[in-house]
Amino acid sequence: MTGNRSDNAGFLTVPTISVPYARNGNSTKANALGMRTMQERAYERRGEQYLLIKSPPASGKSRALMFIALDKLNNQGLKQAIIVVPEKSIGASFADEPLTKYGFWADWTVEPKWNLCNAPGEDGGKVKSVGAFLESTDKVLVCTHATFRFALDRFGAAAFDNRLIAVDEFHHVSADTDSKLGQHLGQLIARGSAHIVAMTGSYFRGDAVPVLMPDDEAKFRDGTVTYTYYEQLNGYEYLKQLDIGYFFYSGSYADDILNVLNPGEKTIIHIPSVNSRESTKDKIREVEHIIEALGDWQGTDPATGFQLVKRPDGRVLRIADLVDDDPSKRDRVSAALKDPSQKNNRDHVDIIIALGMAKEGFDWIWCEHALTVGYRSSLTEIVQIIGRATRDAPGKTRARFSNLIAEPDASDEAVTEAINDTLKAIAASLLMEQVLAPRFNFTPKNPQSGPIEGFDYGDGGYASDKTNVGFNEETGQFHIEIKGLAEPTSKEAGRIVREDLNEVIAAFVQDKTAIERGLFDEELVPEELTVARMGKIIKDKYPDLTDEDQEAVRQHAVAALNLTQKAKQIALGDDGDEPSRNTALIDGVRKLNMDVRELDIDLIDRINPFGEAYAILAKTMSEESLKQVAAAISAKRFTLSVDEAKDLAVRAVRFKKERGRLPSISSSDPWEKHLAEGAAAFVRYKDEGRYERP
Repeated sequence: MTGNRSDNAGFLTVPTISVPYARNGNSTKANALGMRTMQERAYERRGEQYLLIKSPPASGKSRALMFIALDKLNNQGLKQAIIVVPEKSIGASFADEPLTKYGFWADWTVEPKWNLCNAPGEDGGKVKSVGAFLESTDKVLVCTHATFRFALDRFGAAAFDNRLIAVDEFHHVSADTDSKLGQHLGQLIARGSAHIVAMTGSYFRGDAVPVLMPDDEAKFRDGTVTYTYYEQLNGYEYLKQLDIGYFFYSGSYADDILNVLNPGEKTIIHIPSVNSRESTKDKIREVEHIIEALGDWQGTDPATGFQLVKRPDGRVLRIADLVDDDPSKRDRVSAALKDPSQKNNRDHVDIIIALGMAKEGFDWIWCEHALTVGYRSSLTEIVQIIGRATRDAPGKTRARFSNLIAEPDASDEAVTEAINDTLKAIAASLLMEQVLAPRFNFTPKNPQSGPIEGFDYGDGGYASDKTNVGFNEETGQFHIEIKGLAEPTSKEAGRIVREDLNEVIAAFVQDKTAIERGLFDEELVPEELTVARMGKIIKDKYPDLTDEDQEAVRQHAVAALNLTQKAKQIALGDDGDEPSRNTALIDGVRKLNMDVRELDIDLIDRINPFGEAYAILAKTMSEESLKQVAAAISAKRFTLSVDEAKDLAVRAVRFKKERGRLPSISSSDPWEKHLAEGAAAFVRYKDEGRYERP
């Protein structure tokens, strides 16, 4: 989980995260209607007009939509269902399915002429077909996001009244005024006649722009179905461990790639964008270099277009090149990869090399390693790429994602960009730890506290005189008691704590000031991040919550992030060995609870959320590069803004109410001293006229 590790295969893995799973088979079991766990959960909400399904890749979102759409068409009186996907290749996920064969009361069928993802021509040219469908008595149409946008522009929102609009990969939507799909969905929601099902593996987009405006998002709150990565992977039959890591290199990545690439693993390699630092600007030559490093080229398979490469041990690798722009070559390779007759053939292909393809919606169950060169600007894209390796398949017990990132070079003009990429990679790593972890249920410790049925509280059982840590292996949930924890008082704050903590943490770990200071400011008081910075992010993200509920959300988010970090450190120790049990994280939380005697929110706030990330960085990056990054960031002056000073002044007043005195600037407690400094700065800003009362 920390540091580099060489093994007998002679390649390098860099597991900054290593998460083991129980393989209880739950996520692949079907009920009497042929529904797996997530699909059953979504079907229970089928009566909602606005339904949001947050569920990881390979969990069965497309089939869940089929069940829901058939009910809306047959039992809820809707005229038609329109399935909207981001690219043509994903349209195949909604092809005919004989659902009655597995126990459902109807089959899913799409007339060939209404799957516009298979129709020739450009997206804009298919609008006429959408119009013909709207006038027909047929029930289901599948098209791309682009075709749907053009159609809504031409026909208007009213044309889609009393119809189901299902948007796959919903994270493509944005509340930004430049997002046509976001604007169109806003129009449909404003009319209030269409039903909308939104499906996504990650509701955070990876940038500062929200997916939906708050008023529109509120419509989905009663219809939100969340199925976590942990539930999905813990319920698999074969896959038992997922590693995620980062590898920093100098020079050309193609020279180092075999340090990370194991030719014995089924691998998807995403080479860097030609506009990135990591690119050599010659993508064809990069592919050739990778092939040359793997062995001796033997020619091209005439049937599939796959490159045949002979390894030193005599084995011949079958490599699919999706980078070559020659349509005749790439289309043949792409068609071979989609060949349904080869879906269960593990030997069909060994390595896929891609640039912009083979990401979301790409289904290759045998993929064991997703190897990505260069930082991806969107955290959502990283989640999607990791999802390529998390399919369950016979004999596949372990999967991994590796991200190769060029080390910053002080002589490089783009050193600032390089440092930003490094920080973003760390942010992605921290976020993925939360995405992959079991769900946290935090409760305050008080005299009325007691055990929750179904949770295992360890060898000694539940102890009434201290804070307790329980784990429910069936549901993959933690119950953790924390002394002094604030509880949400409103329904909305409770929903955020249950459903949105990962979105809150995504905003925090992407905050540039927070991550820079957390990693490289030696004088940092951790509460400056966990209390002040996180508090501001929550206030900006949820302005309608009361101060008390904002503080409750803050505490829950910080507890989730920091306990994950400390538990990982404690569970593994200093040797960095990978965990062998799916309870490694809970073991770490339990040991932390024992070491400190009891968990309290003040203690949790005093943990630097980026402390473990720095330890990983120090082991994966060269000492010289690490010094360059630290020097560049340390050269910045971190000064309190007016808003930050105001927040500290408010917290100083709260401190006085709790303790009967103002915080002292000469206190030995660094956080109390910082509160006093912040309050003094706020008074100074007011005297200077820099603060205007809102």
